[in-house]
Amino acid sequence: MIRLSPVVNRKSGVVMTVGRTTMLKVFGGEVRRFRVAAGLSQDRIAAKIPISGSHIGKIERGETRCDRAITVRLDELLDTRGTLPSLWDELVKSAAFPVWFDWPPVEEQATLLQSYENQVIYGLLQTEGYASELLNGDKEAVAARMGRQQILIREDPPPPRLAVLLTEYVLYHEVGNREIMREQLEHLLSLSSDRISVHIVPGPLHPSGTDGAFVVATLPDRSELAYMDTVIRGLTIDDVEDIRALSDAYEAIRSRALPVDASKDFIRRVMEERWL
Repeated sequence: MIRLSPVVNRKSGVVMTVGRTTMLKVFGGEVRRFRVAAGLSQDRIAAKIPISGSHIGKIERGETRCDRAITVRLDELLDTRGTLPSLWDELVKSAAFPVWFDWPPVEEQATLLQSYENQVIYGLLQTEGYASELLNGDKEAVAARMGRQQILIREDPPPPRLAVLLTEYVLYHEVGNREIMREQLEHLLSLSSDRISVHIVPGPLHPSGTDGAFVVATLPDRSELAYMDTVIRGLTIDDVEDIRALSDAYEAIRSRALPVDASKDFIRRVMEERWL
């Protein structure tokens, strides 16, 4: 059984759990090792499957999830005697997040998460039905998102404090159907932990410095990392100036947000008027 070493954040020095991107890279590295040992180029091995040589390159660099059928064929061609399929089951099968999504390990280490969402409910607060609609029914991806939420109810270490700012639009934006929306808003109202606060930001809002959702994580050593949505993909950010800009934007938005109790009243009113 392959053993994976912890990953250390290069700026903070905080030990991170091994993420799914790392798993894909470990698997890809083993594919490359067996291919090189067999004396075959990427193009030659790809032609025997058949797929493109560039796809083999992406697999070896950990840039894409490899289908198990391709893995079985590689096992036959490279005579790995079941090693590659076994590694696929251990490493790749559970890599349900996109390869660029290296944020879950940060969430697991964070002591504070400050999130701003202007389109949908924040992932850690989504119900399964709501998440399934957003993820087009991908069961693995939905399970992965639900699994992320376990950090909010864990006992050791204590859960991170979570402060979420939601624009008013999020409550009106229909995801799925009325039943799913009602269940989702009821879930927001049911949150009772003193470590979780949800604030509604009424009216239109265009925060300076960001056109989309973002979250800033504070780690145990007080260093910070951020995650921001873009049109193309999400980005994990460790640049100090960029994080400062996002933190300033968050504070500007929070200054316009309703208190927790008033936010619950707002959510309840929208649920009763729009989704019952």
